[in-house]
Amino acid sequence: MSDDLYDRDALAWSERQAALLRRVARGERVNDVDWDHVVEEIEDVGLSELHAVESCLERLLAHLLKLRGWPELETGDHWRGEIVTFQAGAARRFAPSMRQRIDLEGLYRTAVQQIEPRRYGGRPTLAPPAACPVTLDQLLRLPRAELEAAFSSPPAG
Repeated sequence: MSDDLYDRDALAWSERQAALLRRVARGERVNDVDWDHVVEEIEDVGLSELHAVESCLERLLAHLLKLRGWPELETGDHWRGEIVTFQAGAARRFAPSMRQRIDLEGLYRTAVQQIEPRRYGGRPTLAPPAACPVTLDQLLRLPRAELEAAFSSPPAG
């Protein structure tokens, strides 16, 4: 029955499982806990948080690349506002255990792929840096203007 409820009504299933787990926590013996799905859902919560942070970081990187690629466009102010929003969202949801799971260079490559085919103001983007010019910590914490400067600067050397 739990499997059927899980498939039919996730909200009702989760409320039932929470009530059963509270009983288990009080020391009661309970046989109806849907352990397989409970474990799966707990894992999914963590992955969902990780993916939310990665999504914010990827969009943040794409907007930084847009500013680098088309610095003279009026939409730059909109992109700057979005950068602040995406950075705040990523920083708010970031947890230390995510550090080892976030592939910043992979997110950067995806952001580059997103903007490369675009044309704003009738022209393609300026070439992006070969590698992400900031670290994860910098991306999460630097003020927007400093991030923008890091992406606008030509590569060192």
